[in-house]
Amino acid sequence: MKKFKIKSPVMDICKAIQDKIDNLNKPKGSLGRLESLALQICLIEQKLEPTLHNPFHILFGADHGIEKEHVSVSPREITWQQMINFTHGGGGVNMFCRQHGFNLKIVDVGVDYDLSSYKGILNYKIAGGTNNFLYGPAMTNEQFNKAINIGSSLVFDCYNEGCDVISLGEMGIANTSPSSIWMSLFGNIPLDECIGAGAGLDKKGIDHKREVLHQSVDNFINKYKDTDAESIIRYFGGFEMVAAIGAMLRAAELHLIILVDGFIMSACMLAASKLYPDVLEYAIFGHCGDETGHKKMLHLMNAKPLLNLGLRLGEGTGAICAFPILDSAVRMMNEMNNFENANITKYF
Repeated sequence: MKKFKIKSPVMDICKAIQDKIDNLNKPKGSLGRLESLALQICLIEQKLEPTLHNPFHILFGADHGIEKEHVSVSPREITWQQMINFTHGGGGVNMFCRQHGFNLKIVDVGVDYDLSSYKGILNYKIAGGTNNFLYGPAMTNEQFNKAINIGSSLVFDCYNEGCDVISLGEMGIANTSPSSIWMSLFGNIPLDECIGAGAGLDKKGIDHKREVLHQSVDNFINKYKDTDAESIIRYFGGFEMVAAIGAMLRAAELHLIILVDGFIMSACMLAASKLYPDVLEYAIFGHCGDETGHKKMLHLMNAKPLLNLGLRLGEGTGAICAFPILDSAVRMMNEMNNFENANITKYF
């Protein structure tokens, strides 16, 4: 696997940041979460006047072999149909990108359909979906490395265009299944507590999904016994998920802010943190979604999501929806006056 140089932000500037926050013309701590968010952003960027230049949203699309076991209420063709819909500007992700000024990259890393004729989709297809992990690894080591490198290189492209905040999203029917397994194995949480309805399974469907995922994990454990994080990611992950991990790791290496979406992208950040723990220092979690287990998954990373709106669409919509809160934190640092300049007596 590609090596990344990821370190926690240097803390030397921390006192200066906190002093600036505390001396803005307001009661100390009165802007609550905006203050801690501003501190994190300033630490990531290593400056007292933070910026949110040229934000990019990268949406990775791919199909999953496990979908063939009917673990999702939605059929496989939804993946490619939605990818095409995104090129027409008709998706939820398109709406939020337009609203908040995000540049959108739509990337095919493994959709089981020929999308090469659609100019709005970047073609990085590794294969027409992963293998069915009920019977063996979802991808080969070579495919895993390709996915990591694709995500990494796309983030570097955004960085070269002046981007300092990256949001990531996914489109892949059945990708709650590998996410639930990653959550269970990485968090040492019973698998049943990690499995939900996904796109809308009923009780019978969820019970079937549990049976399939339990058998898949049992097969993996019986075959491999001692496993590392990379092996778990490769065995169960989707191409879009591994590409997102590569994107997250490169973004942290470049000291970019990483906006994390819902259940799937949180699972990717959890997996990324098992490879490079310091990646979490660069993550801002947009929301707590409505998928079973997301709250517990966020707790595993000590994450404090900005929103709780019952969202479960995916695509990165919850992350982009939270962007104005980051903007408010940055504006607080750059536009609020301080007590001295405003000739106001400190009142705390």
